Amino acid sequence: METSGTEYGCEVLVAGPYFADLVFHGLPRPAEPGGEVFARGFALVPGGAYTPAMALRRLGRQVLWSVDLGADLFSAEVLAAARAEDLDERAFRHHPFPVRSVTVALSGPDEDRAMVSYQDEAPARPLAPLLRRHRPRVLMLPQLRWDEQTLADVRLARRLGTLVLMDGHDVPASVADPAVRRLLAELDVFTPNAAEALRLTGAADLDRAVAELAALVPTLVVTRGARGALAVRGGERYDVPAVPVPVVDTTAAGDCFNAGLVHGLLAGRDLPGCLALAAACGSAAVTGPGSSAAPRAAELAGWLEQLPCARPDSG
Repeated sequence: METSGTEYGCEVLVAGPYFADLVFHGLPRPAEPGGEVFARGFALVPGGAYTPAMALRRLGRQVLWSVDLGADLFSAEVLAAARAEDLDERAFRHHPFPVRSVTVALSGPDEDRAMVSYQDEAPARPLAPLLRRHRPRVLMLPQLRWDEQTLADVRLARRLGTLVLMDGHDVPASVADPAVRRLLAELDVFTPNAAEALRLTGAADLDRAVAELAALVPTLVVTRGARGALAVRGGERYDVPAVPVPVVDTTAAGDCFNAGLVHGLLAGRDLPGCLALAAACGSAAVTGPGSSAAPRAAELAGWLEQLPCARPDSG
């Protein structure tokens, strides 16, 4: 991350909506239409873009979170949680009407998970004023978007010397769309999961999907659940395993993984070192419902001890 001569006002700007995650975990079998199944556990946990913002704050990073909050129960719950985690509120935007973002997550056996979400519309918010005012070292965008406004925001961030990381987040996109390819080419880091990479490319297998996406972005990171993650930069591929742990819920695993990755980038670690931190954070996250188990800085060493270092792929 070569940014000599640039003065930064904060370490990370996370831009994206919250979700109130209603997590039903420990389902003995998947829920089916016409049937009823009882979960062994339940939690209401803030999620969405709250998760990487909170996870980075727990790791000791200076974080701004650009989010819309409304006059509703879910916004109030997220605001209370953000204050409990000492998140900076300068980029919060409050509205006198409901801004509800809700996900019901059903976590069953063998890491099976189903999700149903609802989101109220909120007024559009260009990021340019926040980028110019706060000059973040890293901009985190938790969802793949390829509209003209997002493209303009990403290009501005790059001009300001900000590293831009974007997640995939299960959106109906394809690299066959020139607008998607144009947006991906402007990113520094793209972090889809394996299923998203396959859908984006239409490839028959993950290796082909990785090769196609790696040709579009400088650094590609693909998460693979219990199989860990892989990254490609400069034609070299690295693989890192996940820590084998009892899985309670995987809802926040990807966002916590990304927080660990950014934590490593800010610390100046090489790509294998960043992957190790990311895998440690992602593995810790699945041991509790939603975002509740995101690790704190003092806990990272213990997680890293359980994790072999990322290694160059021999295949």
